[in-house]
Amino acid sequence: MDTNSHGTQRPASAQEPVKKTAQKPAQQPARKVAQKPVQKPVKKAASQKAAQNAAQSAQRKQGTARPAGQTGRVATSTSQKATPRSAQQTGRIKIPAYSTQSFKPIEHPKMRKAPASHGGSAHVTQSFSRPQGHAGTAQQRATRTRTTGASATASTPRTHTGATQQTRRTSTAAPAGSRAQASASARTAGAPHAAGTARTRTAVRPAAPARRRTSARSFSPRSILIALVAAVVVVGGASLAIGYQFFWRNVDVMVNGRAYATPISSNVQELLVANDYFGVKPGRMLSVGGNVLDEQGGDRCAVTSDGAPLTADQFETTKAVDAIDLTVANGADVTEPATEETVDLMPGIQTEGTGAIQFVSQWGKKGKKTVLTGEKSGETVDKEVVEAPVDMVVSYLNCKPKGSKKYIALTFDDGPSSYTQDILDILQRYGVKATFFNLGTQVNSKSQSVLDAGCELASHTNAHQNLPECDRDTLRSEISTAFDALEDATGERPQMIRAPYGAFTATEWARSGDLISCNVLWNIDTLDWKLPGSGAITSEVLSNAYNGAIALMHDGGGNRSQDVEALPGIIEGLQADGYELVTVSELMELDGRFPEDVVNGTVKMPEDAVLPEV
Repeated sequence: MDTNSHGTQRPASAQEPVKKTAQKPAQQPARKVAQKPVQKPVKKAASQKAAQNAAQSAQRKQGTARPAGQTGRVATSTSQKATPRSAQQTGRIKIPAYSTQSFKPIEHPKMRKAPASHGGSAHVTQSFSRPQGHAGTAQQRATRTRTTGASATASTPRTHTGATQQTRRTSTAAPAGSRAQASASARTAGAPHAAGTARTRTAVRPAAPARRRTSARSFSPRSILIALVAAVVVVGGASLAIGYQFFWRNVDVMVNGRAYATPISSNVQELLVANDYFGVKPGRMLSVGGNVLDEQGGDRCAVTSDGAPLTADQFETTKAVDAIDLTVANGADVTEPATEETVDLMPGIQTEGTGAIQFVSQWGKKGKKTVLTGEKSGETVDKEVVEAPVDMVVSYLNCKPKGSKKYIALTFDDGPSSYTQDILDILQRYGVKATFFNLGTQVNSKSQSVLDAGCELASHTNAHQNLPECDRDTLRSEISTAFDALEDATGERPQMIRAPYGAFTATEWARSGDLISCNVLWNIDTLDWKLPGSGAITSEVLSNAYNGAIALMHDGGGNRSQDVEALPGIIEGLQADGYELVTVSELMELDGRFPEDVVNGTVKMPEDAVLPEV
């Protein structure tokens, strides 16, 4: 017996070359008992790694601890016995299964022979290692040998944990010491060896040591990239499908009884623009006063859905597919933008009744209103009344003195003149009174004579202008100037006037109502200015006299001699008929319907009252 490098004796048969041992045929009966774990040659590193991983898993299950400092890997099978197969049956030497509990790995990095197997079977344990400084390193790199062995247990079938385990080992034409180390390792394992055959093959690159399995699964960059591309394709396809279903496909929309194709995501505004508003015309833009500012400045079109109108704001919020039986018509006219403000609402003026005497029966008061001012046109129009105003009211009355007596008033215009004193003398002789309406331009000392005679002095305006033809300022000046002249001449400021030609409309009242107490017209016109003769003048008065009547005559403005001649006959005839001749103010007082301030000539407009703006 020889002694290996570990000092262990081995039989002489173990020293023989592996090639001779492999030529011995295996026992045929073992083939019937043992299972047929046919092992195919491992040609690729992937199969070797799978076998190594299976061997490691079996070692962990059986709790085998590997000695420190040894990194050689040996393929093992379960410890159950099986009948070995001959080399002629397999063509290869199989490594018999060892008990993982008795396995002692070869120290790394140096190669050692495993001990000789028990029972005379040859087995070589191989380890691929390239220790630096080893004498046989160059020769080992030149040639490598894969040796496989097979063993089986005769009594119990072998149980495989995964695929048949193989271990790649390097075999070189090294000295016998290397093979002795492999035999020593085999003897240490204590497993029976079957006869095998060793084959010398061209050197192949050893597989990298298997990595220990971890709980976390690792992925290669290529697999991750493929997964990402697949995910992008799936998501992109789903997005395209959703986009087509809800955004891109066309649907038919009924407009004015005709179907129009439009994208399902389109709103009414996009439908209108895409079809040029279906040929309808836009509306116009109007000023706040109703004037046309822009022929195409109105609404672009009018749209209804199922009979319900849509506003311009709803065009963009209403989906075309949701609209039902759209109707598109010409656009409506619109009014220009305008600013709104609250201003005073001035009172109007009204007249009521008929009669010779006109006076203010109700003063006007302003209210409140909102007005609109166009931003483009600058026009201003009323919008609404916030607080209604109180209109000014001018009443027209004829005097109707109360009682059983009859009263009449004689009046003379255009004085004073040279005829005024003659008339005053006749009136004093008969003990009667009259009213004189003097012109401001004619006022002189005779105006005072009127008052001294117990008669009434009033104004016929300043220059006898036709007042409706005057503007507001001229009108007020005509009235005020005459009052000033009379006041300067007599010390008294009257408020009663007689408008030239009797022309004093509501407009003149609105412009000057605060200056006068009343405007006195007449009931009997003698037409003395035509010089009809004294008899005609007398006849006109007497034939038309009635209780409360006012007769018109002149003491100025021309030849008034006929008036002077007719006056005595008029007075006598009236008195004979039971009339009492009085002033206009006295006649109003006898009536009882006229306000006291109007009768006395002391009218003052209230502070909260305003004149109408006309």
